[in-house]
Amino acid sequence: MRHRKSGRKLKRTASHRKATLNALCTSLLRNKRIRTTVAKAKETRMVVEKLITRAKNALSVTENAKNIHARRQVARYIKDRAVVKELFTEIAQKVGSRPGGYTRIVKLGQRYGDAAEVALIELVDYNTGQEAQKAKPAKAKKEVDKKAVKKKDRSLEQPKF
Repeated sequence: MRHRKSGRKLKRTASHRKATLNALCTSLLRNKRIRTTVAKAKETRMVVEKLITRAKNALSVTENAKNIHARRQVARYIKDRAVVKELFTEIAQKVGSRPGGYTRIVKLGQRYGDAAEVALIELVDYNTGQEAQKAKPAKAKKEVDKKAVKKKDRSLEQPKF
């Protein structure tokens, strides 16, 4: 029976599952968003939220020894030193006022190859630049539509026999 046992097995052994989650956490903190299956995204969210909270709490402590201890605890999961440094300097300061919920999971539908449910997991405070990028292609699309309409009109004016 699985009374009070949390977490998904993800059809992996314990060591493989730990390595997978560590890699997903590192990728998420490095790239600010990743695309994976829904089950892996939900498990990754649980781990990443705890790591960010630990980094955020270490910033509020003035003692240097506790800050080093927190870095070492996070480094057990994240093997890339640059990502650990970025977590403690940039990410923890940016989410300092947020009480929790640092990640967002957006379901994208099913994957073409095996019909697995795919999701996008991203850090919440890092989506400001994406709105500007979405607006630019929309303008370009309208221009393309105008050109297509002109081509259609020409074909109607001069029928080819």
